[in-house]
Amino acid sequence: MTLETKKNAFIELGKFLSQFNEGNCTKKDAVFGNDLFFEKFTDLIQLSQSYNGWFTPEQVFFSVQSWAKALTKENLDQWLSKYDFSEVKPKKVALILAGNIPLVGFHDFLSVLITGHTVLVKTSSNDQHLLPFIANYLIAFEPQFADKIEFVEGKLENFDAVIATGSNNTARYFEYYFKDKPSIIRKNRNSVAVLNGSETQEQLTALGEDIFRYFGLGCRNVSKLFVPKDYSFAPFFEAIFKYQDVIHYEKYANNYDYNKAVFLMSNFKLLDNGFLTLKEDSSYASPISSIFYEYYDDLNDLKKRLESEKDQIQCTISISLEENSIDFGQSQLPNLWDYADNIDTITFLLIRLD
Repeated sequence: MTLETKKNAFIELGKFLSQFNEGNCTKKDAVFGNDLFFEKFTDLIQLSQSYNGWFTPEQVFFSVQSWAKALTKENLDQWLSKYDFSEVKPKKVALILAGNIPLVGFHDFLSVLITGHTVLVKTSSNDQHLLPFIANYLIAFEPQFADKIEFVEGKLENFDAVIATGSNNTARYFEYYFKDKPSIIRKNRNSVAVLNGSETQEQLTALGEDIFRYFGLGCRNVSKLFVPKDYSFAPFFEAIFKYQDVIHYEKYANNYDYNKAVFLMSNFKLLDNGFLTLKEDSSYASPISSIFYEYYDDLNDLKKRLESEKDQIQCTISISLEENSIDFGQSQLPNLWDYADNIDTITFLLIRLD
């Protein structure tokens, strides 16, 4: 199967996914496989919350649209143009996927297949349906993928390399268990926003997207704010008020009530707007419904600290205050070439498996 053949299949997948918008799923005549797949995927999106309570239709639609926008010919060409695929020796790559947000493991799945390897997938119990459906669509469009995709429920066996995503605790197990295999082992990471007080209301509102998208469950969600001394949080709370409806979602509300109670019982000082608590804390990982914040005196010192602790940070959001920072509202819209943990998956699959 040539690279162009594989790219064309994912481009067609992008066209298929582009039909699914929240409140407006429109079947297009020119899209392959709609007679077989369109209604089934619509139903699966609506049923996803019954499999995972955090996978509301709104969140699944957002993920689907994000991938639809990524899977274009222009994006795939730009992403893959710098790599040499001429000497790939096909191997079997095992994927152990997380399930915190919808289709969180799709980039690894795409990377293995686009490089010509076979993918052996162990899905998370929290996300067992979306990726297998997409795999079936790809196989229907390009039957040669049938021998390149395998899903397993039990023990992973007979593979040449592994990409595993989990917590810091499971990462230690992965590192021991897969010590004799080429591997990428991903641990806990969080994202931060660096503010300086000059942000507009529009930018702070967009920051709310980085905080509340997927209920804050993703590693690209902002869980920590760095703010200058004497920073006023009033404009921030005013700007994110549009996200207040998140408190009407029972699972989020339960987390809000529980975590707020724990903080108050511990006599921690909190800022609270009725659906989000802010707590001054040096940690990066805040619980659902809460954001940690920390004051800084000197931006250059903060940059040095973030660089020294980069293994804990997935991405940084700011008004260009930090090198390689992301614009407000864009943390959950990565490009194909924005790799998790800044590890180039394609290079790993082309070189480490050679």
